[in-house]
Amino acid sequence: MPNPLIVNVGSVQIGHGLPIVIQSMTNTDTADINKTVKQVMELAKAGSELVRITVNTEESAAAVSIIRQRLDAFGCDVPLVGDFHFNGHKLLAKYPCCAQALAKYRINPGNVGRGSKRDPQFAQMIEFAIQYDKPVRIGVNWGSLDPAVLARLMDENSSSSTPRASVAVMHDAVITSAIESAEKAVKIGLPRNKIILSCKMSGVQDLISVYQDLASRCDYPLHLGLTEAGMGSKGIVSSTAALAVLLHQGIGNTIRISLTPEPGGDRCQEVIVAQEILQSMGLRSFTPTVISCPGCGRTTSDYFQQLAQDIQTYLRHQMPEWKTQYVGVEDMKVAVMGCVVNGPGESKNANIGISLPGTGEKPVAPVYIDGKKDVTLKGNDIAEQFQKIVERYVTETYQQ
Repeated sequence: MPNPLIVNVGSVQIGHGLPIVIQSMTNTDTADINKTVKQVMELAKAGSELVRITVNTEESAAAVSIIRQRLDAFGCDVPLVGDFHFNGHKLLAKYPCCAQALAKYRINPGNVGRGSKRDPQFAQMIEFAIQYDKPVRIGVNWGSLDPAVLARLMDENSSSSTPRASVAVMHDAVITSAIESAEKAVKIGLPRNKIILSCKMSGVQDLISVYQDLASRCDYPLHLGLTEAGMGSKGIVSSTAALAVLLHQGIGNTIRISLTPEPGGDRCQEVIVAQEILQSMGLRSFTPTVISCPGCGRTTSDYFQQLAQDIQTYLRHQMPEWKTQYVGVEDMKVAVMGCVVNGPGESKNANIGISLPGTGEKPVAPVYIDGKKDVTLKGNDIAEQFQKIVERYVTETYQQ
């Protein structure tokens, strides 16, 4: 099988041998221009390299070009992806400014139309992509799978002398829908290097199985994501478990973590989780890593926990500015340890490390820089002193 193709989405490239691209999606009403612009900018600042927006009404379609103009005026050049279901062919026809402003179209072949309308409406969407020179993600979702494909494969399976389990047929139907839709798009005239595929599932083992099969059957770039992953730790753990296996196998070129936000929660959490998955696997670096211990009976004070949290927050907030000034700073490792057991060792292995006093230990905190003891901090402002040391290390070590 040849290497996966390279697809250009605005200024972002997706494909074999390239950094894995992080995506996110707004949950604002796209017709609300101010809220959508604000959330897109927040997601981009957090590190989302593509942002998908819902385009489901005439009002939202009319708003897209204005949103693009506002973002450009603010200096936010993140490419926008239009998420279309059911009526995308009509909206792209009526709002050419929308069609032009988007960097990519997302089409779900299960939701482009039913029966005799499906193929013509899918063709219309592809023809608009050709007209405006836009790439397309053909995104199959098991919850909205094309019923015609599933029915066909189920019929073939039932007449087989060695029928497979229904779940295996469903997996095959998801993959077949994606690949057949891509083939139709190519026949219509869309270049192969304008196509990205995804086959979203909500079960970890289902997702792994489907993508392993999909990767063996095509050379298109693949978008990974566990759909409807859930809230909080459940969504994070499930997404990590599924994507880590696939990414370790070299499967996947762009990812999204589909977390359900807590009520009033920060939409940017899905971007941070995506970054942490890639960074923990050594695939990309986004922000300095904070190494900290879990705590035990030696660390009855929460001082080291607060310092670890404060340093991690500080580093993440500094990165939008630092990454333009300091080359390699995202690879820095900072250790914040809570007692003398593992504190000195972990601190020596980090670029900068501090070993805070545990319960019953002397109220001093040795600081190590690049494996050597630099200074011992004392007093009530250890946190402030340590942050200044980190700042000085960054400016001295990572200058361009």
